[in-house]
Amino acid sequence: MLAQLTLTQTLPPTPGGQHLLVLLPKTARLPKDLPHGELLAAVLKRRGMKAEELAKSAVSANAASGALVAWAMLDDGKNTFAQQVQVRKALQLLLGEYPKSVAIAVLGDAAQRQHAAGLAVYGAWVNGALLPVHKKKDERKALQKIELYGCADKKAFDALRAQAAGNLLCRELTVLPPNELTPGMYRARVRKLAQDSGWKHEEFDLKKLRKMGAGAFVAVAQGSDPEDAAIVHLSYKHPKAKQTVALVGKGICFDTGGHNLKPSRYMHNMHEDMNGSAVALGILLAATQRKLPVNIDCWLALAQNHISPKAYKQNDIVRALNGTSIEIMHTDAEGRMVLADTLTLASRAKPDMMIDFATLTGSMAAALGARYSGVLGNRETLVQRAVGVSKQSGERLCAFPLDEDYEAALDSKVADIKQCTLDGEADHILATRFLKRFVEHDVPWLHVDLSASRCEGGLGIVASEVTGFGVAWGLGMLADGV
Repeated sequence: MLAQLTLTQTLPPTPGGQHLLVLLPKTARLPKDLPHGELLAAVLKRRGMKAEELAKSAVSANAASGALVAWAMLDDGKNTFAQQVQVRKALQLLLGEYPKSVAIAVLGDAAQRQHAAGLAVYGAWVNGALLPVHKKKDERKALQKIELYGCADKKAFDALRAQAAGNLLCRELTVLPPNELTPGMYRARVRKLAQDSGWKHEEFDLKKLRKMGAGAFVAVAQGSDPEDAAIVHLSYKHPKAKQTVALVGKGICFDTGGHNLKPSRYMHNMHEDMNGSAVALGILLAATQRKLPVNIDCWLALAQNHISPKAYKQNDIVRALNGTSIEIMHTDAEGRMVLADTLTLASRAKPDMMIDFATLTGSMAAALGARYSGVLGNRETLVQRAVGVSKQSGERLCAFPLDEDYEAALDSKVADIKQCTLDGEADHILATRFLKRFVEHDVPWLHVDLSASRCEGGLGIVASEVTGFGVAWGLGMLADGV
C-alpha cells in the first residue's frame, strides 16, 4: 500500500511533522526562506562544510521541537541516477525510523521544485512501503502519509504513483520465499491480478504445451512435481492504441540447476530467478493504472528447474515449438529454454515491439556487476533508444553486440543448435543469439539481462537489495513510443 499524498503550494517557514526532508537546488549560499535554516547553518559550521557540499552528502539534525530534519541539494549537472541516489540517501535518514508521516519541502524555481518533488515523492513511495518478512515480531511501520510543500499539481504525480505500484509489485513477488511462490501459487496470484485489473487471461499448462510441441519449455518443467508450470498470457487493450508491445518474462520460481546442480553458494536466492516475470507484471500494472494508449501482451514463463528422474539432462535433444532441435549442454541454462517457446508464442502475434526480461546469465553479472543491466536486440536503433531511455529513468543499461559470427559457437553436430557452450565465454551474447532463433516474423526485439535485479545497499532511488530494476525503464520505453 502506497502512502497518501497531500500537496501545499506555499512553503511555511517551519513545515509541521516530526520527519522533514528539505530539498534545494545547488547553491553557494543558503536561501533566507530555508526551513530550519539556522539549524542547518549551525550543523554545517560544526562539521566544517560549505553549503554546496550538501550536493554530495545530505545532513540531518534534531530541531528544538524534537523533529528530525534532513537537508540535501540537487545538482542539475548530475545525471538522473546520481540525483536519485542523493534523494534516496537523504530519505533514508528519515525512513530509518519508520515514521507514519514524512514532510517534504522543495525550493527553487517552478521547474526545479517539480523535479525535486517527483524524485522525493517517488522515493518515499517505493521505500516507505514494506516488503514481506517472516519474523515473529515485525516492528516496522509502513509510511502512511506524505506532506509535500512547494507543489500543488496532484495530477503530475499520478504517473509516478502508478510506477511506484509497479515497482512495489515486482519487488514483493521477487522476495517471496519459494514455498510461497511455486508456479501454481504464482498462477493463482496472476489470475487475481488479472481479475482486479481487467486483463484478458489465458494459460498454457503442460498438457497443452506438450500437445502444441513446446518441447523446450516442457524439458525444463517436466522435472517438477506437481506439474504446475505454465506459460501465462495477459492482455491489456486501450481504445486509442496504435501499437502493440509484447512483454516476456522469465519466471523460474526456483532454480536448483537441475542435474548440473548448483553449489549452495550459487543456489542461495534462486527463488528470485522469477524476477523477469515480476518486472513484466510490474510494467503491465503501472501501464494499466496510467491508462497508457498502447496495447500490451504480457507472457510469463512460469516453471521450476528441479532435479528428479524426470528432469532433462545433458545430451538430451528436444524440439522447440518452432521446430528447432536443441542439444542440451547444461541443465542450468534453463532460462533460455523456457523463454525460447514463450518468445515464439509472443512473436507469432506480430507485435510492433517485443521485450523480454530475465535474470539469465552469470556472465552478464560478471561483465557489469549489479549496478547495470545489459541489453541486446535485433535492431541497432532500438538498442540505442533503450540506452537513451535508461539514462532518463535512472535504470542504467549497457548495450552488448549481437554479431552473427558469435553463433558459430552454438553449432551442433547432432541438432539444429546447442543450448549453450560449456566454457561459458560471452554467454550473455550466446544466450541472446540462441533466443533470436525463436523470434519469428523478424519482430523488433530487445533482450534485457537483469544483472541489476539485486544490488546490495540498494540502487538508484530504491533502498532495498531487490531493486525492481526494469519497471521504470520499461514504462519509459512504452511512453516513448506513444
